[in-house]
Amino acid sequence: MYSKAFIPYGGYYSTPFVRWQGSLQNEHAVELAGSTAKKWLASRAIDPKIFEYLVFGKTIGQLWTFYDAPWAASLMGNPDIPGMHITQACSTSTTVLNQAAMALEAGLYETSFCLLTDRCSNGPFTVWPNPKGPGGELISESWMMDNFDGGPWKGVPMVQTAENVVNKAGGITKEDVDRVTARRYEQYQDALANDRAFQKRYMIPVEYKISKKKTGLVEADEGVTPTTLESLTPLKPVIPGGVHSFGAQTHPADGNCGLIVATKDKARELSTDKSLEVQILSYGYARAEEAHMAMAVVPAARMALEKAGIGIKDVKAIKSHNPFTANDLYMANEMGIDVMTMNNYGCSLVYGHPQGPTAGRTIIEMIEELVILGGGYGLFTGCAAGDTGAALVVKVS
Repeated sequence: MYSKAFIPYGGYYSTPFVRWQGSLQNEHAVELAGSTAKKWLASRAIDPKIFEYLVFGKTIGQLWTFYDAPWAASLMGNPDIPGMHITQACSTSTTVLNQAAMALEAGLYETSFCLLTDRCSNGPFTVWPNPKGPGGELISESWMMDNFDGGPWKGVPMVQTAENVVNKAGGITKEDVDRVTARRYEQYQDALANDRAFQKRYMIPVEYKISKKKTGLVEADEGVTPTTLESLTPLKPVIPGGVHSFGAQTHPADGNCGLIVATKDKARELSTDKSLEVQILSYGYARAEEAHMAMAVVPAARMALEKAGIGIKDVKAIKSHNPFTANDLYMANEMGIDVMTMNNYGCSLVYGHPQGPTAGRTIIEMIEELVILGGGYGLFTGCAAGDTGAALVVKVS
């Protein structure tokens, strides 16, 4: 359990998430994150040079990836600090926040910035020499599509891992999946109510280039598909005999987010409401059996709860990274949770999955939900490539 790591209330932002090949498709993810963080910090009158370290998260290669963390620090306005680059698939944000918390606990620094970004659009194509191959033919990889199809476990696409969990656990039907999917879209509508009042608690517009002289502004999530139970019911499963239609899985996206992680006193200084305190309490991790990715969310969550010294019944807000609806159903069945009350105000199933910043945005939403509820414990958990999972417990006082 951590005792020294805090997030200032309001000390975070997220851009809208944009469906891949949308408005942000040509933006360099690192440059966009750096410039967006700089603008947000200026809007809050926060000097970027207060940060002693940058913990940077990104999973998809971009030009000059070799320089990611120190380059991003310079772009956001602090060229004097180093940083580290963490890439852990869908668990990147969770692990970045844990890294910052661990360093604070060890007294390595007092104030850090966690910057998360990715661009799924126009993903890189990588080639390696293969001098022993026939004719010296290159080894090639389509970063997005080859890894979505299982990567080193070729032929096991991500959706298959979800179906494997359904088959192993038993008792989850397509009707269950469609019902919960429709509920997730209803919950997202709550974040859009009253002119997006909930989202405006943390979301900032992001500027993108249309041409050399013209820019555009994305102010809200782009590419979310309106979904109802009536529209889901007739859709056929992607895998014959399965339970997930195209409507019951997430879409790749582009975006970035940032969070300040600091000591208690520093966090209080930077908070937009000094009566509120947000503490990072614990982290959990897990690995499920091969090709059963959705199972990893449960042991990761249980580990984080145990480290925090609480039980699932003590938690007031639960959020998850749920690329497939069965993730939530499996977790709810295993942990005794009402599946319809978790993931209020939105989740990656609905607004998409840029990978690096996905969990970061979701944790930000969880903090805001806890504030609305008057404080309490929040649990985030999510799966990641390689059948892994990561979880985080926070407390709002």
